[in-house]
Amino acid sequence: MTAEDVATAGEEVGGTGDGAPPTLRRDLEAVLMVVDQPVSEYDLARAMDVPVTVVSRTLEALSREYTEQGRGFDLRAVAEGWRVYTRPECADVVEHFLREGQEVRLTQAALETMAVVAYRQPVSRGRVSAVRGVNCDGVMRTLVLRGLIEEAGHDNESGALLYRTTSYFLERLGLRSLDELPDLAPFLPDDIEGLDDTGEHT
Repeated sequence: MTAEDVATAGEEVGGTGDGAPPTLRRDLEAVLMVVDQPVSEYDLARAMDVPVTVVSRTLEALSREYTEQGRGFDLRAVAEGWRVYTRPECADVVEHFLREGQEVRLTQAALETMAVVAYRQPVSRGRVSAVRGVNCDGVMRTLVLRGLIEEAGHDNESGALLYRTTSYFLERLGLRSLDELPDLAPFLPDDIEGLDDTGEHT
């Protein structure tokens, strides 16, 4: 088999000549759109069951492609891994959208999620979902965009991203501190201590 035959065979498998599966780009995009913290190339490669070098080249290609196409988001590598970010040049329109969004009433799901964060903070998305019994990723992102909750570091054991309420949250509720919150914590489930940050019992 000639070198040309090898290259052709690789393109038939992955479209890039490097042995990547044809759905790798799509699958990487799907994962990166839902993660709430940077993901390492190793973790992505393990999830996709492909070599790390293949994932690395594909991520770099996607990042260049987004830049060349002038997308409103960027795929960047930071110390912890890869993540999708809003481009700095879009900051004004995003800020305007967020300010306008403050006037929109929160849904019942958002109010319930915000209450869990307020009484259990700092808390991960997985634990919030465990308390509510439904996936809260989308609602959590909405609350972050509204400026009502914010990132508060990572859990020492699981590494999961933690969230807490903001000063704007207190302002909107007319409170001076979290100590003024009504005493509702006893009514929240107590069995989430045995849950990992995906919401599963350990």
